[in-house]
Amino acid sequence: DTVIDTSGSMVTSPLTGRFGGLDRFDARSAVRLWLREQGLHIATEAHAMRLARCSRSGDIIEPLLLPQWFVSCKPLAERAMAFVEGGEMDILPAGQRAEWFRWLSGIEDWCVSRQLWWGHRVPAYRAVSASGNEVWVAARSALEARSKAAAMLGSDPVELVRDEDVLDTWFSSGLLPLSALGWPDAQPEHSLAISSDIARFFPQSVLETGHDILFFWVARMAMLCGHFANQAPFSKVYLHAMVRDAHGRKMSKSLGNV
Repeated sequence: DTVIDTSGSMVTSPLTGRFGGLDRFDARSAVRLWLREQGLHIATEAHAMRLARCSRSGDIIEPLLLPQWFVSCKPLAERAMAFVEGGEMDILPAGQRAEWFRWLSGIEDWCVSRQLWWGHRVPAYRAVSASGNEVWVAARSALEARSKAAAMLGSDPVELVRDEDVLDTWFSSGLLPLSALGWPDAQPEHSLAISSDIARFFPQSVLETGHDILFFWVARMAMLCGHFANQAPFSKVYLHAMVRDAHGRKMSKSLGNV
């Protein structure tokens, strides 16, 4: 269990003892003082380390252990590899095919939840019964979630709360070939067959993008379209070279070299 809560304070528990409720920085000073009082403090030495800071606020980022949502990727990756192996989707230049198979053949589960304020919220709801039993359900709406939870709990839940986490940006981006054409909101029961835009424009003919996001974006589109539409998102994928600075680094707003 983590000893720091999401507000940056020490949790109140047997693990934190007298330091429970203190701000994380105040707690560190208090621990040093307590060690000195107990005769356990040996020395204080300078130590160089990488300190992560928020790019927006400048605050020091504190790594926390939190529950996350994962997607099992192996069956999705097998379908994405089959698209290229069977010729349904071609990757150019051909040398990038090896990179495609290297990434997908060794794929692991994908953590798709993010603790951010912006993004598509995870469609998962926590439901609690009157007796205190708890279940999680995935649903398109609170009404659907309540119905699913009632079936699992045996009674209507007295508490129903949607998870505040949002989806990884690459998950949302991976749905682009479908979502840009109105899926799933344009179709009752989320059927691909009755969308005129999808019938006309999906799958698309060509995608042109940088080779650096072959896995992060292109592979995710292939995996998700294979799952939801049973088709490759594109017939051909052209990967262009990258423009780099004098030190061989990618152009980046974060680095300030654009």
